[in-house]
Amino acid sequence: METGSRGGGKPSSEDTQSWEAKFDGGIGDVTRARLSAENFLTTLARSSPPAMSEYRDDIVLVVTELAANAIQYAPGPFGLTMRRAIDGVHVTLSDTSTTRPEPRPFHPGTGTGGGIGWYLIHTLCDQVSVVVREDGKDVHAFLPW
Repeated sequence: METGSRGGGKPSSEDTQSWEAKFDGGIGDVTRARLSAENFLTTLARSSPPAMSEYRDDIVLVVTELAANAIQYAPGPFGLTMRRAIDGVHVTLSDTSTTRPEPRPFHPGTGTGGGIGWYLIHTLCDQVSVVVREDGKDVHAFLPW
């Protein structure tokens, strides 16, 4: 797969079935990851449109949440891989932390602490799994397309 730095990923083949991008881990990389996901999905939709229009938005939201979590909880660079699967899109975000994501309490009345992202990811995805490696982890998310 072809990769680019600072979110300049490109489709890996003419059939645009997969995409990979690497990011430095700066705060602007949340936006760059989201834009990379949008570019991939736009290209994918030309040959394989989503079954429902909101599937695109769900995937972009999950990528945004995963990238924000990587920047907040894992120091350093992260990678984003997206590929067309038989019944959806497989998103993998790889980061440098070996700590598994855990749900945190959500306190809507106080406006502090966050805590909704991991729940949101699990709600939107058909399946979520985490594979811890010696040098970090891969968060796998499967979403309908």
